[in-house]
Amino acid sequence: MIEAIGHGSFLRRIAINAGAGYVPGMNAAIMGVALSAGKLGWETVGIRNGFDGLLHPELYHDGGLVTLDPQLIDNLDPDGSGVLGQSAHVDPFNVRQVNEDGFVEELDLSDRVLERLKEENIDALISVVGGRGLSILYKLHLKGLNSVCIPRSIENDISATAVPFGFNTALSFTIEMLDRVRQAAQSARKIGVVEVLGERTGWLALQAGIAVRADAVLIPEIPGDLKFVASRLKDKISSRRPYGLVVVAEGAKLADSSSADAQVSSLKASLSPLATGEASEHVIERSGTAATTVANRLQLLIAEETYPMVLGPWVRGGSPTAVDRQLGLGYGSAAVRAVEAGEYGKMVAFAPPDMKFVPLADAINKIRTVPAECEFMQIARSLGICLGREL
Repeated sequence: MIEAIGHGSFLRRIAINAGAGYVPGMNAAIMGVALSAGKLGWETVGIRNGFDGLLHPELYHDGGLVTLDPQLIDNLDPDGSGVLGQSAHVDPFNVRQVNEDGFVEELDLSDRVLERLKEENIDALISVVGGRGLSILYKLHLKGLNSVCIPRSIENDISATAVPFGFNTALSFTIEMLDRVRQAAQSARKIGVVEVLGERTGWLALQAGIAVRADAVLIPEIPGDLKFVASRLKDKISSRRPYGLVVVAEGAKLADSSSADAQVSSLKASLSPLATGEASEHVIERSGTAATTVANRLQLLIAEETYPMVLGPWVRGGSPTAVDRQLGLGYGSAAVRAVEAGEYGKMVAFAPPDMKFVPLADAINKIRTVPAECEFMQIARSLGICLGREL
């Protein structure tokens, strides 16, 4: 595999790739890496679709690697989608392939990834990944890969950084859409229940809910009591204000619900051994279950018409905000500085106003949840926003 090469000044060629799922600002991060590396006299190449460009170069007319030369970077649109693409499955330790008998099997191709990087004379790899990707790169680093990671997250759930890039764009678009829902709810005299991204953390729901002055915000960190929420909505809804807005993170938990006693249905069992959730249209894709559940129960409790809506993956698209464009460039530049300093096995972390290098071991297997007494929680309470139960 890649040999220890000491100080970054001896590097000649580095690579960059991206994990699964699109996040606005990818091109900005790529530009930050390529421009900073070019200033040091290094060559930068991009790996298409995660590690696929390395593992399956025959599928690409250019061999799976893209030379990020000055002409390409000068013409790259920072608002555009990632020029390298993102693989749906970025884990080289568990690559699904069809064997000669026609059966799907999982193979560990991590050694092949390391061999291919060596064959391409790549001295270090910068990976733009989310939480699961950080764990994968850490395992590759333990096998000898000179790796530096850039955090990206729509949900702001990476514990080792205050702000990954991608979150600000998702927050801005979520606020815009919630403003429209609020106007529609006011016109239709209904209660809008909007599900937003946030399977494990409530940052997006909480901050967007504050911005649009929602009546209630339900997040994974606080098990919500819908009877309490209903009573708070009853206090606000009147003939002069016959509408409401409830923001629900997709991973929000309800205090009066329990999945522990749920029976495994025949449909769920037939899908796969790992299938979870009730037997319904949401068994495979759970998007929308939180909004539907909350809307239906609130309608029964307060006898007011509700309508559920799901923003879901729509907020992953679009052009990055000014903040995310700056963060993308900043993270890319900082990652190159980490490589130059030989800070391998690290993740670049934005700790305003500084960029720091955090060991991957300290960044993985942790979730950045919303603290009970953080400033945003206090702001929400001060504004009279119901957070699911008495706090």
